[in-house]
Amino acid sequence: MEPVKIIGAGLAGCEAALQLAKNGIPVRLFEMRPETKTAAHRTGDVAELVCSNSLKSDQGENAHGLLKAELRCYGSALLGCARQARIPGGKALVVDRQRFSAEVQFTLDDAGIEVVREEIREIPDKLVIVASGPLTSPELAESLTGLLGAKRLSFYDAIAPIIAADSIDMNVVFAASRYGVGRDYLNCPLTRKQYDRLVNELLEAELHPMKDFEKSSLFEPCLPVEEMARRGRETLAFGPMKPVGLTLPETGKRPFAVVQLRRENTEGTMFNLVGFQTRLKHGEQKRVFRMIPGLEHAEFLRYGSMHRNTYLDGPELLLPTLQTKVRSDLFIAGQLAGVEGYVESIAAGLVAGINAARIAKTQKPIEFPEPTMIGGLLKYITTPNQNFQPMNANFGLLPLLNKRVRGRAKRNLMAEMALDAARKFRRNLAV
Repeated sequence: MEPVKIIGAGLAGCEAALQLAKNGIPVRLFEMRPETKTAAHRTGDVAELVCSNSLKSDQGENAHGLLKAELRCYGSALLGCARQARIPGGKALVVDRQRFSAEVQFTLDDAGIEVVREEIREIPDKLVIVASGPLTSPELAESLTGLLGAKRLSFYDAIAPIIAADSIDMNVVFAASRYGVGRDYLNCPLTRKQYDRLVNELLEAELHPMKDFEKSSLFEPCLPVEEMARRGRETLAFGPMKPVGLTLPETGKRPFAVVQLRRENTEGTMFNLVGFQTRLKHGEQKRVFRMIPGLEHAEFLRYGSMHRNTYLDGPELLLPTLQTKVRSDLFIAGQLAGVEGYVESIAAGLVAGINAARIAKTQKPIEFPEPTMIGGLLKYITTPNQNFQPMNANFGLLPLLNKRVRGRAKRNLMAEMALDAARKFRRNLAV
């Protein structure tokens, strides 16, 4: 049997490869890094997490928690790797980036999958999965859009800075998770006066210039911190800096605002500024973010940055099976397909891998049920939409309930129904 070619050893590509291998299908997994670099990657590691090291909530009543539960139901390999690389992160699934990549590489090796370090610039013939991600090379993107007869779409995504743990002033910063659930985050408390000063400096700070940058191309769920400040002086206080569920240890009172720091690695030597993705110039990041109480002497291990992400017009080009409309043996997976987020990319890789395996065995590709989070996500990215933008997992993707329920009870019921549909559907997945 001829190997299935997969372009891109990111989250989607690795999950797709492992699903194929699990079904006895040979794979060639191509990755252009480290020989060909991107604007955001720092290593040549497989499944490198470029932005945050959080895979978001692991709670069942949360949309991302439900998505993970469905993936576990279907046998996702990468979620198993994430479990092995998990570090404290409250209710979220947070991983050590390097260990996570190492776990994925070990799993690929164990499955007999070779990562071919070669840049693919043209779409190959026969069965192929393109999972090259939002930082697809210009040559491959041109080949793909030429084949599909459509233009690429794009948005701008931002990364938050990472600082050294031993440069944080622990006399000012306190450890706590919201509502007293653990002590997994460090919190930098701000008074009203300190908050106002920080907002003023964010509004005045110098930005990295961007070619052809358009404000309308910003991705709403990942706005730069300075852009949030421009939308209103209180936006940050009700967004990433909200103090809800946190109290000062010495007084028991709630601070006006907080900047949360999330652990980056198992050893706890690096911390990420949660929600502080930015395109400030490096010198300005050091100047402005050192105004945050407890970070006056912060050592920056990675500065925040911004880069352009590419995706395809899924409603025009894709089927719910993630096959392209013009070629049934060509699949698109991951963020290139129009899903947004780490776990969403894993889900798209799983779907593409399962369906590519079915084609390899001359079986009909299968559509995931709409009452599930994965099915709802696939429906969204393949349904006609004149203003299509990438989509995260959310409960709005699921069918409406036929009875009136509110709040957590509503989310729990929707999650229960989706998981029940996923378990029933699992029986159809045997290739």
